Amino acid sequence: MTVRTRIQSQAVAAKVMSAEDAAAFIAPGDHVGMSGFTGFGHPKAVPAALVRRAADAAARGDRFAVSVWTGSSTAPELDGALAAVDGIDLRMPYQSDPVTRAKINAGTLEYLDVHLSHVAQMVEEGFFGHLDIALIEVTGVTADGALIPSSSAGNNNTWLDQADRAILEVNAWQPAELDGMHDIYYGTALPPDRTPIPILRAGDRIGVPHLRCPPEKIIAVVPTDHPDYPTPSRPADGDSQLIAGHVLDFLTHEVRYGRLPARLLPLQSGVGNVTNAVLGRLDGGPFAPLTAYTEVVQDGMLQLLRSGTMTVASATAFSLGEDGLAELRADIAAYRDKIILRPQEISNHPEVIRRLGCLAMNGMMEADIYGNVNSTHVMGSSMQNGIGGSGDFARHAYLAMFLSPSTVKNGAISCIVPMVSHVDHTEHDVHVIITEQGVADLRGLPPRRRAQQIINHCAHPDYQPALQDYLDRAAATGPGKHTPHLLSEALSWHVRYLKEGTMRR
Repeated sequence: MTVRTRIQSQAVAAKVMSAEDAAAFIAPGDHVGMSGFTGFGHPKAVPAALVRRAADAAARGDRFAVSVWTGSSTAPELDGALAAVDGIDLRMPYQSDPVTRAKINAGTLEYLDVHLSHVAQMVEEGFFGHLDIALIEVTGVTADGALIPSSSAGNNNTWLDQADRAILEVNAWQPAELDGMHDIYYGTALPPDRTPIPILRAGDRIGVPHLRCPPEKIIAVVPTDHPDYPTPSRPADGDSQLIAGHVLDFLTHEVRYGRLPARLLPLQSGVGNVTNAVLGRLDGGPFAPLTAYTEVVQDGMLQLLRSGTMTVASATAFSLGEDGLAELRADIAAYRDKIILRPQEISNHPEVIRRLGCLAMNGMMEADIYGNVNSTHVMGSSMQNGIGGSGDFARHAYLAMFLSPSTVKNGAISCIVPMVSHVDHTEHDVHVIITEQGVADLRGLPPRRRAQQIINHCAHPDYQPALQDYLDRAAATGPGKHTPHLLSEALSWHVRYLKEGTMRR
């Protein structure tokens, strides 16, 4: 099926043009809401034209830059390429690109790190300024002008509603079988007109399969045939497998004690080889049939759906490696009724997460001995990626688990520290910490007992003596006994790493 046959609306087909011509509608300083969540469903052709335009401007000693708003991270061909030519003034709400990250930490690119469930509402409230252009990839356009979404939902409905003008990329590479997989909900409103989100089960559909946009708002349509960007992945290492084993043991324990049903509750998992290892261990396990209410469908979740261990996965996008992407495309018709792609304000909605009782599994950069988690900053100042949706789920999940190896950099850095250098998830939102060393269940424990659990069960043996010594001295000589700290020493733990490149004592 060609792009031309995918555009059934004559009014929309009349606006087909080149990527360069479409990019000419975007002015310097514009706020552009782009589709895309991970490397899936992002526009490919017009951003490339914007990169060329920014490079030409730089060659003339001028600058062309726009603010880029998306669902989440995108792909190097968008985030990285546009950042490399200084074509981004401000980026939000999440990124994972090394070039973009370097510009952010150099102070030459402004960045807003936002809870993903908050973005749509904050845009409607005008906190980021007015949205000028919606730049959205779609799979096709129906005869009555409805837009068939692509491989991510993200904030696309919000961008189309809020923007003055819209540019569409109709991508013939995207499978036509995506039609019917989405559940676009248009029932949200700002207070005092807000009503309940009527999702009672992970597989409930409450919206419509297509996006809406008035034809008069569409100013350009660009045919494309470019693939999505597979999520870089690596095989699960020994630590990941150990962490996965601890997660399954813990879930088994919770079922045995009656705190979880035998089929568990809807799963949420962050992206990465650790959570993929957990999902892999769940396949064929004792908890079937499973469901998921999460942000992204990754390879491990696709495996669960393929085997029948999982019956439905609700998300806002895919985040698949090369093998998972090939599997999806080869058998997408079989997955269409098992996967639901929703706008991210619904996939990450606190009300729904709390009602369903999601089991949240997210990664972290470091945790301190009292259970505070840093998932975004290196040394408290340098942005890594962003909080993404982990905060949406951690605060509202039935069970919030944070997973990480106990050390990184070949053991040179402990991921369990006296005090985190930046707090994304406070001790009040963190229920369980799991490393390859074991499990620390923090529920119901006051601070010093939490600290002992984390040191005993999650810290690497090389760092346990130093952490225990810190806790003992803080409890004996510190200014307060409830959450004992020696502030100058806690901070020096990080400073010593910065100067010496090691935290080993």
